[in-house]
Order: sequence, then structure tokens, then C-alpha cells
Amino acid sequence: MKAVAYRQALPITDPHALLDVTLPDPVPGNRDLLVEVRAISVNPVDIKVRGSANPPDGEHKVIGWDAAGVVKAVGDGVSLFKPGDRVFYAGSITRPGANSELHLVDERIVGRMPASLDFAQAAALPLTAITAWELLFDRLAVTVDSKDALLVIGAAGGVGSILVQLARKLTGLTVIGTASRPETRQWVQELGAHHVIDHTKPLAAELEGIGFKEVKYVASLNQTDRHYAEIVKLIAPQGHLAVIDDPAVLDAMPLKRKSAAIHWEFMFARSMFETPDMQKQHALLNEVARLVDAGTLRTTLAEHYGTINADNLKRAHALIESNTAKGKIVLEGF
Repeated sequence: MKAVAYRQALPITDPHALLDVTLPDPVPGNRDLLVEVRAISVNPVDIKVRGSANPPDGEHKVIGWDAAGVVKAVGDGVSLFKPGDRVFYAGSITRPGANSELHLVDERIVGRMPASLDFAQAAALPLTAITAWELLFDRLAVTVDSKDALLVIGAAGGVGSILVQLARKLTGLTVIGTASRPETRQWVQELGAHHVIDHTKPLAAELEGIGFKEVKYVASLNQTDRHYAEIVKLIAPQGHLAVIDDPAVLDAMPLKRKSAAIHWEFMFARSMFETPDMQKQHALLNEVARLVDAGTLRTTLAEHYGTINADNLKRAHALIESNTAKGKIVLEGF
């Protein structure tokens, strides 16, 4: 099968950072689906892994944790899908990624693709939808009846783009997103945020400017270490902070006097540890597909970078590394 892989962790500017290769076709295990990949999208986790994780000497490492495609074959223990089914999923970080013609994935973390979307539109959704859903409903424990305010730091990115929609459409929260450029501010507004503030300025003052002294919920999606002092100022007593990025240091002590809680969201935790509730991601993705087909949620595809090859993936990685991307970057077909 064709694939895009690397042999050594290198900067994206290096000619060997990503390579077009041919690898053996994988064979499904007990609960595996063998998926013919039709489209993929690119996430910050791809950049982190590519820049730091070396494969064993002489081997190739395939990354990419977002895909939409068609089930080609199934393992003996599969009960949720059959060959021919159209699926979308993010996969497991402990297994080879989906930047390949064929890909193995455990059926328990796979959803049925929205019928109203094409493969490229569907591939933009899985990882960010799982992250946003788990952050909002599992970590922050928000309910449909919640009436407080949610501040989404980095609202124009992949996770923010779906989190804003979920919070606006499925809860009673007042949604406040952050964005700094005219095009990203407009993007966040179109996705449903009630207010948009500028994260290049002090966040507490920006909130006061729109009439909020504090907020109960904060979702910090990037540059948490840069914004942390402002988060401590603006979070309400007994508030909740959810974090998905990788700050070098995160000192919880400043939040003690407010009895505020910190929640980590890592959407690979269930698949990495094969938790008893691992199949919740299957149900979650099926519900996202239902909401998309009902017109409640929309795809967050923002850029289509053409076919799946090393050159196009390098361009996508470079854009994400620039911290100027909005929504999701998708590639389609080999």
C-alpha cells in the first residue's frame, strides 16, 4: 500500500521530514476494521509526534489521526460494522496512523460517517469532535441545562471550531471565543459564539469589556502557559478549567483560593488504555454524525490541500506549526 511516513524525527523544512513510501498491507486483528482510507485531516498531535518520536532503526513511522473511508475487511470479533460501511474515526496513538491507503482501527472507536458529508468533510471531524465532546460533557460535566459562561481560548482552531458549536447548540451556556485576526474572529462568530475577544490582549480586561467579571468554565486549547495568569484572574470561584495542550509547567496552587478545578482532556486515553468505556467513542461519533445530518453541527473543514502525499502533508504541517490555521486541513485520495 501507499503511505506517507518518516524514518527520523526532523523539522518540517527537511526534505526527509515526510516521505512517500510503499508498505505491506496490514491484516485485521480480532476487533479490527481494515479501512480503505479516502480522506484524512491534520492535527497538532501529528506535528508533535513527527517532531519527537523516532521509529526503530530502518523502520518507517506512519502518523495521522483522523480519517474517513470504507471498511474493506473485518476481524473475527467485529460486530458493529461490515465491509462496505462508510466510517470516520481518529484511531489510537499507540498504533500506526492513517496516512496510508489501508489502515487498521479498533471498531470500538469508529463511527458511521455522516450521510450528508463527503469523505473530505467527514475527515475533518473525528479527533476534534471527540476532544470537544469529552472536554465539555465528560470533564467539565456541563449539561444541556447549564446557563453559565464558557470561555474558549483558541476558538478558531480545530477543537475550538467544534467546541463552540457543541456549547452553543446543545447547552444553555453563553459562549465566548477568543481570536485575534479578522478572518478568525468572523469564523468563530459564524460557528455560533455569542462574543469574540482578542487573546493577544489581557483576557480579564477583554472579558470586562463585554460585561463579564468572571466565567465559570474555561477551555484552554492552546498556549495555556501564556494565558494562565489571566485565567487565574478571570475564573469564577469554584470554577472549572479544562486543558488539552502541553504547557511546560502548570502550577495548580494559584487556583486554590478559588477552589477551582483543573481537568485534563486527552482523547486517546480510552484507546491507549483500552478502558472499560472505550466504546463510548463509537457512540459519541455516531451522535456527532446524527447531529451533522440533522443540520445541528457543520463540518469544520477550512482548507483542502489536495491528494495525500508527502509534499502536500508537509504544507499542512507547516501551516499548523505557524499557529495561523483555522478549522481543519484535509487531504483526499492517493
